[in-house]
Amino acid sequence: MNISKSLIRCLCSVGFLLGWTIPFGISTCAAEIPGYPASIDAYDPREVAMLPRYCIYTQSFRGSVPGGNNPAEVKHWYVVMGETFNHMHHYCWGLMKTNRAVILARSRQDRQFYLGDAISEFDYVIERAPSNFVLLPEIFTKKGDNLLRLGKTAQGITELQRAIELKPDYWPPYEAISDHHKTAGDIAKAREVLEKALSFSPESKSLKRRLTELEVATDKRKLPQ
Repeated sequence: MNISKSLIRCLCSVGFLLGWTIPFGISTCAAEIPGYPASIDAYDPREVAMLPRYCIYTQSFRGSVPGGNNPAEVKHWYVVMGETFNHMHHYCWGLMKTNRAVILARSRQDRQFYLGDAISEFDYVIERAPSNFVLLPEIFTKKGDNLLRLGKTAQGITELQRAIELKPDYWPPYEAISDHHKTAGDIAKAREVLEKALSFSPESKSLKRRLTELEVATDKRKLPQ
């Protein structure tokens, strides 16, 4: 039976939204990005360039990306990240899929597919990393961001809070939560989150900029119409 690629992508996206488990490596679920390889593991240089530098030294990347098969760098990153570095190619794949969703996807359907598939990659690492893994707050934040993009607000906020609990002075999850409240029109709550973040990271220029933007928005609302 012939099934169109668009139907397959639709089923994959619906499967994620309904909580179905789609095994890793199911290439038929790949969403098409014009001008890019069908699969991220073709390692298009444009996509690789957007990743953290350590990604090219992870498993799966190092054998395919120029410069990745560098024993000294591989050893260095194992020292930095421990045995969890064994699994970090999944995080890098998740970042690539997120970039496809946010930057490259042409349709809502493809955007949803890549956001959901990225979350699966993040979960792969989360499930295998120790609670003190240095990048766990970042991974929770990326997962929370994607859940918010998918409209899964409660789940997204929960993941962002997990990041905050692990590292209270890590400001990106506060920004994501604040931006969500700002978009929802709850300026007071957005400001409260930023002020809490600044109590832990008082020198953050990004937090200060967002707080200033909120104050400007508040002042504009007070002007007579």
